[in-house]
Amino acid sequence: MAFFRWEFRFLAMLILVNPPLSAQTSRSLDWKKIDAAIGAKGAMTETENVYKVTFPRSDVPISVDGRTMEPFLGFTSWVAFQPGVTAECVLMGDLVLFEDEVNPAMSAALSAGVQVTALHNHFFFDSPRVYFMHLGGEGKAEDLAAGVRSALDAAQVSRSRSAQPQTSSGLAPVPETSSIPAEIVDVILGVKGQVKDGMYKAVIGRSVTMTACGCTVAKDMGVNTWAAFAGTQERALVDGDFAVLEGELQVVLKTLRSAGINIVAIHHHMVGETPRMLFVHYWGTDTVENLARGVKSALEAQRAVDRSKRD
Repeated sequence: MAFFRWEFRFLAMLILVNPPLSAQTSRSLDWKKIDAAIGAKGAMTETENVYKVTFPRSDVPISVDGRTMEPFLGFTSWVAFQPGVTAECVLMGDLVLFEDEVNPAMSAALSAGVQVTALHNHFFFDSPRVYFMHLGGEGKAEDLAAGVRSALDAAQVSRSRSAQPQTSSGLAPVPETSSIPAEIVDVILGVKGQVKDGMYKAVIGRSVTMTACGCTVAKDMGVNTWAAFAGTQERALVDGDFAVLEGELQVVLKTLRSAGINIVAIHHHMVGETPRMLFVHYWGTDTVENLARGVKSALEAQRAVDRSKRD
């Protein structure tokens, strides 16, 4: 009898933590408030209790391998809202963006409390180049919708400045010959970097366990954060990759963007690893001190998240 009482309590806990789908889908959201906040009218899928708003990307002609592409063929931004369990609403979506729109839209979304969960391309030989920024979040439906609207508005600012997407930042180019002061970057990052032909690179390892083999892989197998600097002390570039756990992703994105460093990709490099590791690719130009401090601030923010979880 004790076993059956324990089994009953266990099943009851499961039901509380994971309510039946029917209980979740019986809830509803105020779709009119979503329409007002996002500035567009969506459509309801009754069978899934999902409200979806779409934005076909038709303002700039897009071609793939020489063929003009209609928005229907994968060039439509969308966001979907569903009643949540622990929060009023769950948001998921995907914004179709050009290169000069990505980082302004990302900063706006992050500032509004909307998560950025992936950034990558979907096509080869596309002209102009198109990126897809995936969104997520939980909270009040109206607030999430307003956050998406702010991201769309930020992207539109770029188009109001130039009808065609820009193919460069417009900033002064970084010198081809490098003379990065390694001692300055060492001190700021708190690591000893490698130097080659006046360039500088620091690599910070992490480790995961691969489920299939049960083996641990670390820095030299590609599980690492790295930062490479070129140019001069006054006009430098940094490019690199942050290895982040899922819970660290948003704070690293926010910190890098606050430092004026652009995010160019967010994706995974492996499958079947524990814990799951994501990789954030970034690029920035500034003085070498400002860039190094920007990378350092993201490292510190990432470590703060890790410490808070251990505590």
